[in-house]
Amino acid sequence: MQIKRIFTESRAVSPVIGVILMVAITVILAAVIGTFVLGLGDQVGDTAPQASFSFSYDGAQTVTVTHESGDAIDADRITITGDGVDSSVAIAWTDSSINAGDTASVTTSANPLTGGETVRVVWTSESGSNSATLQKWTYNA
Repeated sequence: MQIKRIFTESRAVSPVIGVILMVAITVILAAVIGTFVLGLGDQVGDTAPQASFSFSYDGAQTVTVTHESGDAIDADRITITGDGVDSSVAIAWTDSSINAGDTASVTTSANPLTGGETVRVVWTSESGSNSATLQKWTYNA
């Protein structure tokens, strides 16, 4: 038996590496195709924006919501809701795209708030399939 020849022989290495690479490429292609076939690729754009809002209450019947920092958000995607909000009054932002510094005034459901009422800034995706509460404020009397 020639021990030197066993360790220096490299003919079988190339086919083994080739088979491993072919299997790896097949698995990756199957995963990518499966993702798009199942529609998982469509949900990538439905992630909630990162934004911070502040709230100020005038003591009577208005809560002012201010976009403090974070992503610019399409105003059509944002609703302000909660048990402290009068849902019959339309909420209007100053621009169609909400940027840092933009405000909206919300009419409260009680005059004045008594404590414990909550106001939420809610984002809804364009497809309507996802929503997220971006900020929540509870009035403490």
